[in-house]
Amino acid sequence: VRCVQETGYQRRVHGDLDFMEKNTWKNVNKAAPDAIFGLNQMFIKDTSPAKISLIIGAYRDDNGKPYVFNVVKKVEEEILKENMNKEYLQMEGEADFRIGAKKLVFGEECKALDRIVTVQALSGTGALRLGGIFLNYALPKDTKIYISNPTWPNHMLVFKSSGIVNQVFYPYYDAPTNSLNFKGMMESIGTAPKGSVILLHGCAHNPTGLDPTKEQWKEIAKVCKEHELVPFIDLAYQGFATGNLDNDAFAVRLFLEEGLQFLVAESFAKNAGLYGERIGALHVVCPDVETADKVFSNIQMDVRGMYSNPPLHGARIVGKILKNPAYFAEWKAELAQVSERIQKMRKLIYDALVAKHTPGTWTHILNQIGMFSYTGMTEAQCVWLMEKHHVYLMKNGRISMAGINTKNVSYLADAIYDAVVKNPKPQH
Repeated sequence: VRCVQETGYQRRVHGDLDFMEKNTWKNVNKAAPDAIFGLNQMFIKDTSPAKISLIIGAYRDDNGKPYVFNVVKKVEEEILKENMNKEYLQMEGEADFRIGAKKLVFGEECKALDRIVTVQALSGTGALRLGGIFLNYALPKDTKIYISNPTWPNHMLVFKSSGIVNQVFYPYYDAPTNSLNFKGMMESIGTAPKGSVILLHGCAHNPTGLDPTKEQWKEIAKVCKEHELVPFIDLAYQGFATGNLDNDAFAVRLFLEEGLQFLVAESFAKNAGLYGERIGALHVVCPDVETADKVFSNIQMDVRGMYSNPPLHGARIVGKILKNPAYFAEWKAELAQVSERIQKMRKLIYDALVAKHTPGTWTHILNQIGMFSYTGMTEAQCVWLMEKHHVYLMKNGRISMAGINTKNVSYLADAIYDAVVKNPKPQH
């Protein structure tokens, strides 16, 4: 077969056959690159020995290396010794994992477990997508979803891909004070139409690191209940925010106590370091067991229609950790140490910036929690950091605290000082 390329067409010649074939995909435009992974590719290609990545929310140790939990290594050795098979899981996922994941989120002594649907998902992103697909047919087609401004950039794409395109943004971040705009948030949610979906970050808000207080969570729950809103809680960092699994589940358990019907997307990427295993869960809180059975059967079919069965290895790891008291205790201790290192890095970079008399106030770095910090730096300052100092970060000023360590914090502080001094914020 001889192929000759012509404008808009491909001519194929074979013996006496001569025909024109149109480009079937000619209407497909090139998609814009993902902002986060696009920046990460720039970092990878940078040959500077001083380069620092503060882009992706993946934990690193004090040497800047990826970290595998010791308890995960132990469990994997156990799985290998047991010579377990590689058969398909059920559509809803691995049994021990599902039971353990549900109790981890809602509490060991939760009395409502039988009316909470739990389905294993492809990490937190997959849980959001699965929940979005369910909401798209379970609620009226014109249902709005309210999303914080700012939020994790992938939220909008995930829900758009699920068919939920009526997206509204509620205020969350107050730039002048680098604090939570709770008043603006409540005013927006308070005017949401009955039945609207409210996307909430359960803890360690991404990208701001600013969470509501317990009293503020109670106010949010009250508004959701009074206006019959449907909360969807993205719980990507349980145990990673404060170092305590129960503390970080406060909002979820409060909403359950208040009698709300809602969804939770749970991830074990961060808190178990299982990023590439894609292990998470979707939970749907129902009013009764009968409804839960109906919801469960439908989500099973959603799974069947997308990928049939979830991954096995990560589910086995987490299932064993959650079921075995010794493993569970070890995991909690290790998770607390990981969270503590992040908190120490906040103090280190804050102290270094203050010691250099860096223009501006930086106390918000200490007040924020979790993986990220919303530094308040301008786009020009962020671009300066990347182009002049090989420090890579999101252009909105978000940095991953896990990318900071005792070996690069001084260089980072010098770079930030230079970026801020050379690119002062506009005076209003």
